Amino acid sequence: MKLKDILTNCNLLEIVGEKDVDVANITFDSRKVSQGTLFFAVKGTQVDGHDYIDGAIEKGASVIVCEKLPRKKVENVTYVKVDNSAYVLGVGASNFFGNPSEKLKLVGVTGTNGKTTIATLLYRLFTEAGYSCGLLSTIENIVNREVVPSTHTTPDPIELNTLLQQMVDKGCEFAFMEVSSHSVAQDRIAGLHFAGGIFTNLTHDHLDYHKTMANYRNAKKKFFDGLPQSAFALTNLDDKNGAFMLQNTQARKLSYALKHDADFKGVIMESHFDGMLLKVNGIEMFTQLVGGFNASNLLAIYGAATALGFNKDELLVEISKLHGANGRFDMVHSEQGIVGIVDYAHTPDALENVLVTINEVRCHKETLITVVGCGGNRDTTKRPEMAAVAVKLSDRVILTSDNPRNEDPDEIIRQMKAGVAEEDRGKVLSITNRREAIRTAVALAKRGDIILLAGKGHENYQEINGVKNHFDDKEVLSEALKEA
Repeated sequence: MKLKDILTNCNLLEIVGEKDVDVANITFDSRKVSQGTLFFAVKGTQVDGHDYIDGAIEKGASVIVCEKLPRKKVENVTYVKVDNSAYVLGVGASNFFGNPSEKLKLVGVTGTNGKTTIATLLYRLFTEAGYSCGLLSTIENIVNREVVPSTHTTPDPIELNTLLQQMVDKGCEFAFMEVSSHSVAQDRIAGLHFAGGIFTNLTHDHLDYHKTMANYRNAKKKFFDGLPQSAFALTNLDDKNGAFMLQNTQARKLSYALKHDADFKGVIMESHFDGMLLKVNGIEMFTQLVGGFNASNLLAIYGAATALGFNKDELLVEISKLHGANGRFDMVHSEQGIVGIVDYAHTPDALENVLVTINEVRCHKETLITVVGCGGNRDTTKRPEMAAVAVKLSDRVILTSDNPRNEDPDEIIRQMKAGVAEEDRGKVLSITNRREAIRTAVALAKRGDIILLAGKGHENYQEINGVKNHFDDKEVLSEALKEA
């Protein structure tokens, strides 16, 4: 492919060398360079691609896209200076793969909580209706029913466009993807054409990266600012940031809410552990999903499907058939009558949503035991908040290890305990070993009691000192309940 075609719609500051050069492949990873490669020197959070330009050229790179031209230039190598290599990588990757997002109806879901559930259920809804679809999510990527392993909430631009091109090749008409704040801030979605965007909510998370809530919020808003006029922008008016997301978008503005007037208005009529009765725009439906946060998710799904042209008469019927995403309010029932719930809640707000839902449904004669931890090498400021929420809304709490990564799990738990008031210390246990913490929760539980395992949800590993060891909350809980 010609260099000029790859760099279409990119702001180029200077070109040194042959402009009409052929490019065999593209990468931002110097380890993947081969003869005829275009190498993007991107400044990352850990390393700077500019430090690897010489190594890329030695391996055969014929074009270098960079923000700073090297002093020494190699003959027969073209250097392209740009103001933002990451953005040009996104646009260039889209061009290189033939702009596959323009051949799909691509819908992005962003927000702190609910992204996985909404994207996954939209995929299931449209797939069951007979459409060929793709999914890009935290749990898994799917190309027309074929599962592809997922490593990031939003892949890098080259992997992302590779997957989108596979969807086009497989005849997909729709694609639903989670859009993380990191991916927006790092321009991983640059160059993509979206048919719609959905905002769920904004609560405390990822401040280790964004530093402030304003930066975090603005990263989300940047996604909506970039939507084309042909797209829809659907926002949650129950969140104080919902209207803010739409301030500068060119897209068609739509809204959903449980507490406020909106285009898609919901009311919870009844709620049980096996589902709830929900009224959507005046029409009642029963859903297998539970809780106010899931009612909000379903409104987002209803609104997006309507905007995409799904038959309204069939829509509520089809939505009522949906079941939750893996690891999201995932129920585990036992012969002893103990109710187990596995949920990915790993932010204070998400944990509060789950616990509030449980408390709304339960009869309060039983004991609610919450097992929760916090991940290592991530935002430390939310740790005491997580413990405070758990203690406030549970009868017993077991603080344990999540994915400690390269941190001391005992230190993480100590930081969590800082959020527990002195008078509440008696209802809190600290058990570092997560398996033992779950077994202890089962040992403490009686018939009718409820055990919530929060934080890991769908994850089937526990990362300790850089090693991912097999660990599945639902699996461990099921085993412990059988042995009890």
